[in-house]
Amino acid sequence: MRYREDKYGNKLSCLGFGCMRFPRVNGKIDKAATEELLLRAYESGINYYDTAYIYPGSEETIGEIFEKNHIREKVNIATKLPHYMIRSGEALDKYFDEHLRRLRTSYIDYYLMHMMNDIGAWEKLQKLGIEEWLEEKKASGQIRQVGFSYHGNSDMFCRVIDAYDWDFCQIQYNYMDEHSQAGREGLEYAHSKGIPVVIMEPLRGGKLASKLPKDAVRIFKNHSAHHSPAQWAFLWLWDQKEVTVVLSGMNSMDMLKENIRTARHGIPGVLADEDRDMLNEVASVINANMKVGCTGCHYCMPCPRGVDIPGTFSAYNRISSEGKAAGRREYLMTTAMRKDSASASQCIECGKCESHCPQHIQIRQELKNARRALETPVYKAAKAGVKLFHLYG
Repeated sequence: MRYREDKYGNKLSCLGFGCMRFPRVNGKIDKAATEELLLRAYESGINYYDTAYIYPGSEETIGEIFEKNHIREKVNIATKLPHYMIRSGEALDKYFDEHLRRLRTSYIDYYLMHMMNDIGAWEKLQKLGIEEWLEEKKASGQIRQVGFSYHGNSDMFCRVIDAYDWDFCQIQYNYMDEHSQAGREGLEYAHSKGIPVVIMEPLRGGKLASKLPKDAVRIFKNHSAHHSPAQWAFLWLWDQKEVTVVLSGMNSMDMLKENIRTARHGIPGVLADEDRDMLNEVASVINANMKVGCTGCHYCMPCPRGVDIPGTFSAYNRISSEGKAAGRREYLMTTAMRKDSASASQCIECGKCESHCPQHIQIRQELKNARRALETPVYKAAKAGVKLFHLYG
């Protein structure tokens, strides 16, 4: 495993474990499979584990596994305050104590303000006494380092960076988002201020690994270095000295093993100019085929009307990358072939989803576009058949 340093010289594994998408069985976290993954990650040198208050079951699972295997003191836990749920200074202690209880720990190594997407959110917390509260927690050792995660634009990112003496930050960044969200401009600005940067969504929710347009796959296959698309995406990030840790939501052993192998090469300068040119070409192909820039983060969920928003956009984008049949088949399977339909046509345009979307997607309009492309007469007939089956079956 390769390591890079945080603000205070502590060594962090260049590959971090994103703990939002643990393996699941019947909707519940598969603790046995998750324990196997986390222990293999630990044994392989991964020492940074990222979770959040709002990730269902994640903090509890991490706490249980780390305590059971006596490794809490040997790893770094990063979790996130849901500041958008905070209404008073007293609530800060309430949520923090809940973190500690779930994680079965007395301290948090890396504590983030979750989705600190504009300066107004920080100013609201300042009025509630967040700065004094954080200093008290740091002085007591309950919080080791303070940061924030971010999904806004680069200008606002720089304002948030300047608003407090942050120890680190976390941004969405990959070869498709080089010039969107915080982007390279934000990455380099944070680095210039001495602030380490943790990367999330390196594969855009898996889309840069397994859901690529055929032309993009062909470009990868024709390159002299036969890495997988996922490996290329990680190497693009580790090629940059400004990147400290790259998070990956590894929910299979094969994925974990490949990422660990790739991380061994994760040093600045690992890519040649021809490699970077190839990835620019891939990005151009993907941009030409993408209908909606959804990463599948699920912050828009749950929908009050039960619409599977990320699933709908995944199927809609698949039309462009793999053809109409593939996209419509995916949509049928994910939204209609179930007891409770999750179709885009159920949207009542309340707009709740848009207020939570980190990508600032015009979800209501894009759902209309997706509905027109995906809800064909065949789809409607199949959906009606499924409904009758559950009604009279």
